[in-house]
Amino acid sequence: MSYLSGKNIVLGITGSIAAYKSAELVRELREAGAEVRVVMTEAATSFITPLTMQALSGKPVHTRLVDDEAEAVMGHIQLARWADLIVVAPASADFLARLVQGRANDLLAALCLATSAPLAVVPAMNTGMWEHPATQDNVARLRQRGVRLLGPAEGDLACGEYGTGRMLETGLVLQQLGDSFDTGQLSGCRVVVTAGPTREPIDPVRYISNRSSGKMGYAVAQAAAEAGADVLLISGPVALTAPQGVKRILVESAGDMQEAVMADIDGCDLFVAAAAVADYTIDRPAVQKLKKRARDLQIALKRTPDILAGVAALPDRPFTVGFAAETEDLEVNARKKRLSKSLDLVAANLVGQPGTGFDADENRLHVFWEGGSRLLPTAPKQRLARELVRLIADHYHNRRNARETHAKDSA
Repeated sequence: MSYLSGKNIVLGITGSIAAYKSAELVRELREAGAEVRVVMTEAATSFITPLTMQALSGKPVHTRLVDDEAEAVMGHIQLARWADLIVVAPASADFLARLVQGRANDLLAALCLATSAPLAVVPAMNTGMWEHPATQDNVARLRQRGVRLLGPAEGDLACGEYGTGRMLETGLVLQQLGDSFDTGQLSGCRVVVTAGPTREPIDPVRYISNRSSGKMGYAVAQAAAEAGADVLLISGPVALTAPQGVKRILVESAGDMQEAVMADIDGCDLFVAAAAVADYTIDRPAVQKLKKRARDLQIALKRTPDILAGVAALPDRPFTVGFAAETEDLEVNARKKRLSKSLDLVAANLVGQPGTGFDADENRLHVFWEGGSRLLPTAPKQRLARELVRLIADHYHNRRNARETHAKDSA
């Protein structure tokens, strides 16, 4: 399974004869479903033209750190935030050295310094340059910082020599980039995620609902699948396609969602309730369309079932994560919700803030658990979901290990 579909990837190209392979890499990334933005160093433009890369990527190519036109739309900070992954292919010896030094004297180096996204480099250089102690020291330091090095390979080099330094073939680069999203942290786990709003019918044509787009819940489902889990997504009505590798059940009302959750919760290891479930539903929905007669209309409401609390109260409950959308007193309300519903974790965010929350592509979460919390800063929801799933996986495994240790001690 390729997890590159839907990913935002910045492809950096540096000054190397292997730059011609980057053209094929862009094509393969796009065929895998990724959206690609190309950033080229000045030296790279001597080997392959920006026009070629623009034609292949379908997007303008970025070459300058200070670009009046680009800054108005997507400056280097915006591009760094946009990326789910930055890959530099080919990466020259000079660029590896500048990366180690933390230089920001061109756009590509500045992006690598500014981003919080994973960074991968695909070295390409002469054997002597690759084997030089300075380069090997730089490589070791980059690995210590969490930078992934893909290659180099051994083979015929452009200089006529044979040895190590050849850029890894694009098919292998593509495979390893896809694998970088497959963390395996939830391998063997069964996860149920709820997402989106519910619709509570007033009559056959009207309903009560909310502004949830489902984007955060869908991102969590995808991130859990990337982590190796068997994921069931129970979704209210949204304008989103099912994430790759995720089974989806579509529902309408809070009652429908509760029924679907309880039907599939047995054997579930983790339950993540990201849906914005209606707190109230219509007591007696009209069978026929209500006509506009009286000046005022009163509708009786009744409480909907609390799905999250119901799952958390099960005798053999899964590890349970709730979401809290707040407009004020975020920490107080989130901690209160965690305690009142006996949740393992609660992920809270302020709604009604410009650019985040409902309908937005970015979000910001503050995650609370017993004895601790962690702030996940503003980021695209896909990246934020991967950070949240990593955090959930850590807590889930810690709890499971503690229970296994206790069981052994009691035996």
